[in-house]
Amino acid sequence: MFESLGEHLQNAIDKIKGYGKITEDNISDMMREIRLALLEADVNYKVVKEFTTKVKEKALGEEVAKSIKPGDMFVKIVKDELTELLGGESAPLNTYGNPAILMLVGLQGAGKTTTIAKLANFLRKKHNKKPLLVAADVYRPAAIDQLKQLGKQLNIEVYEEGKNDPVEICEHAIAYAKEKGYNYVLIDTAGRLQIDIDLMEELKNISASVKPQETLLVIDSMMGQDAINVIEGFNNELNLTGVILTKLDGDTRGGVALSVRHLTNVPIKFIGVSEKLDGLDTFDPERMAGRILGMGDIVSLVEKATAEIDEEEAMDAAKKMKNGKFDLEDFLKTMKQIKKLGPLENLIKLLPGAKKMGLTNVKIDPKQTAHIEAIVLSMTPEERRNPSIIKASRKVRIAKGCGLEVQDVNRLLDQFEQMKKMMKQMRGMAKFASKGGFKLPFMH
Repeated sequence: MFESLGEHLQNAIDKIKGYGKITEDNISDMMREIRLALLEADVNYKVVKEFTTKVKEKALGEEVAKSIKPGDMFVKIVKDELTELLGGESAPLNTYGNPAILMLVGLQGAGKTTTIAKLANFLRKKHNKKPLLVAADVYRPAAIDQLKQLGKQLNIEVYEEGKNDPVEICEHAIAYAKEKGYNYVLIDTAGRLQIDIDLMEELKNISASVKPQETLLVIDSMMGQDAINVIEGFNNELNLTGVILTKLDGDTRGGVALSVRHLTNVPIKFIGVSEKLDGLDTFDPERMAGRILGMGDIVSLVEKATAEIDEEEAMDAAKKMKNGKFDLEDFLKTMKQIKKLGPLENLIKLLPGAKKMGLTNVKIDPKQTAHIEAIVLSMTPEERRNPSIIKASRKVRIAKGCGLEVQDVNRLLDQFEQMKKMMKQMRGMAKFASKGGFKLPFMH
């Protein structure tokens, strides 16, 4: 997400780093590039104008002129202003209530039903509590079936009453949630191709009846600036508490994310980052600004690791590596853990300096990791624990067992031995740590 915008902004900023002082002359061309980059990303013209004016005024201020490295200070100014543009601070969900009621609204095609399933999954993982999905979209063909299918995949219950009155469905669902001890009620409401009176009346009636803690608008980020009009239309009628931007992982310029808060005063609370049911991230303005400027996002990386990786197993693997006892059994376990974090190329982008190291364009073929797993699984437990016994005849058997070639087996064994040698030379492991000191193996 934001790759094109980030690259243009970084290229513009790089030009100022060679100057000993920021002046009106050397900043003009750079500000022009930044302005064009933002407009190309489909950021609202008014927003672009205000942003560039603020950046220029601060960059020409005395506090920058006196700095030792004005280029570094300029980066800080741009990052601070981007953070402010994106909302300043993150806006957490209001989940107080017994149960907490979250109502999702939006137009057809925005990905509302999939998003509500993702949100339920997120809340369960983050808070270890019980969510209930409510099928209140009784008009769209197969909407109820879609939600039930998603609920089945996640093992999350879906409350539905077929084509009954949506207000009554929601009232009954909340009573059911209280009876069964559910902590969250997530209501999937009807959408339309465009905002109309009937849609808004129904949504207002549901809202008045159930009084949700959160009313979240799900909107397709690929809509561009039209999204602003949609947000304002829903907000005028429903007093939105937040926005969820979907499809930010797709071919989108991302400008709407930079315009929403400034133009509507409605905070972005979540972003859709993949089609998978765990592909929903909280939206943090400061972290996002850092990503756009190529500074990485270590905090998000650590959060992913903490949520998905078994800490005890990770620490055990790290200990074995340090002591030179790490074998293919451990390697396989660690591979499976890392797979939980999502595509490796997406993780790489969260690392600071990834662009400068030429890593942002790295494409990792999922087949490669699948092949590694297949080869290791084709080995006997003894072979995994003691790879030195794997001679020619064993390699042939392993290759046949996984449907690959002997050279693929040789390549894996060579890579494994190289990794072991490297680990022996290292005195310790690099750390990706949150405040609690969590360590993620294999990353350095």
